[in-house]
Amino acid sequence: MRVLDVRCRTVTVTRFLDPGVAPCELTTAVVALATDAIRDGQQVVGYGFSSFGRVGGAAADAGDLSRRLLQAHDEDLSDPEGSGLSPLRAREFVLRHRLPEALPPPAAVLGTLDMALWDAASKIAGLPLFRFLGARLGQSPRSTVPVYASGGYRYPRDDHARLAEEVRRFLDAGHTHVKIKIGDCPLAEDLERVETVLALLPRPDRLAVDGMNRYAEGRVAAVAKALEPYGLRWIEDVCDPSDMESLSRLAAASVTPLGAGEAIRSLDDARTVLRQGGLRPDRDVLLIDPVHCGGLPEYLAIVAAAEDLGWPRRAFFPHGGHLFSLHVAAALGLGGCESNPASFQPFGGLAEGAGLRKGMAAPPEAPGIGFETKPTLVALFESVRRGGPFPCPST
Repeated sequence: MRVLDVRCRTVTVTRFLDPGVAPCELTTAVVALATDAIRDGQQVVGYGFSSFGRVGGAAADAGDLSRRLLQAHDEDLSDPEGSGLSPLRAREFVLRHRLPEALPPPAAVLGTLDMALWDAASKIAGLPLFRFLGARLGQSPRSTVPVYASGGYRYPRDDHARLAEEVRRFLDAGHTHVKIKIGDCPLAEDLERVETVLALLPRPDRLAVDGMNRYAEGRVAAVAKALEPYGLRWIEDVCDPSDMESLSRLAAASVTPLGAGEAIRSLDDARTVLRQGGLRPDRDVLLIDPVHCGGLPEYLAIVAAAEDLGWPRRAFFPHGGHLFSLHVAAALGLGGCESNPASFQPFGGLAEGAGLRKGMAAPPEAPGIGFETKPTLVALFESVRRGGPFPCPST
C-alpha cells in the first residue's frame, strides 16, 4: 500500500447559503490523497478538509507531512492483514519520521490528512466510514444519528426576517432542533433573536445558542442570567475557551446545560477542560471537532478519557456540521452531531437528497465518507486532485 500523490489547496467559505450576503471571511484546507489501490477499476483517492474556521493555512502546513507520506513503504501504511490502508499506521509513521528539531504539526493539519486517510481506507475496504470504523473498534455502529441544524448567523440586513426564513427551511427539511449564534450584537438584540426562533419551535428545549466566545469575563454571568428563563437546550461557548475560572463559575450558576469543547486541540486540552471547567456530565455537552483536535485517533483518546471521568457518550456532539462528523457520531454511538445545511457550502450538511426523519439522519452507505454523494463538493475535491480551477461558488 502506497500513497502516490497528495494535493492541498485553500478554499474560502461563507457562513451564509447565499454567498452574496457577506464576504467569505473563513477558510478551509482541502486535500486529495491518491493511493496505489484500485477498486472497481478506479484508483482510490481519499479526500479531506480542515473543518471550518480560519484554518486554510493548513494547506501550506500539510506539505511536510505529505512528503513523509510519499516516502512511506507498503509495510508502513498497510493494515495488519496486508489488504488495506491503516490510517493509524500512516499517522504513526508521519509523526515518527518528522525532523528531531521540528515542532509537532498543528492539530488542524494532522486532522485534515487524517480525514483523507480514513476516507481512502474505508473506500479500499468497500465500506462506508461508520461501518469500517465500527468494525475496527469492535462495536456496532448506529444506523441513524440525531442531528441539529446549525446556522443563524447575524445577517447584515433584515436580520430577524432572514433568520426566521432560515429556521423555517431547517424545519421544512425535517430538522427538529436548531442552534443559532449570539454575541454579535447587544444582549437585548440577542434575546430578540432567540425569541424570533422560539416562536417557530414547539418547545424551547429545541433551541441551543452559540455565543462564539464573544462575551468578556465580566458579562458572562449577565448573559447566562438573561438566557436562563427561556429553558434552552444548551448555551455554548459564552466565554473565552481558555478561561476555566469563568466557565466553572458559569457551570455552578447555570441550570441550563452548557456546551463546550469546540476550541479543544488535543487530549491535554480536553483534560484541562474536563477537570477544571466545572462541567457537569449529567447535563452538559462536549462539542469537540474530530478534525481540529488532531484527527480521529486523538478524538478517540479524548472520548476514552472523558468516559474515565464519568462522561457518557451521549454527551458528545461533534462539531463541524459535515459528513465526517456524522460518520464519527454513528460509529461511536454518540449523542448526536451538528449539521450545517445553510453554512459553509458545499462542505456543510448531509448527502444530497438525504432525508431526515424526526431529526434523525443516516450516514451515506457509499464507500468512504461519501463526499461523492455531494456533486458540487466532489467536483471541488477532484479539481484539487487535478490542480485545476475550483468549479464551485465558494472560490
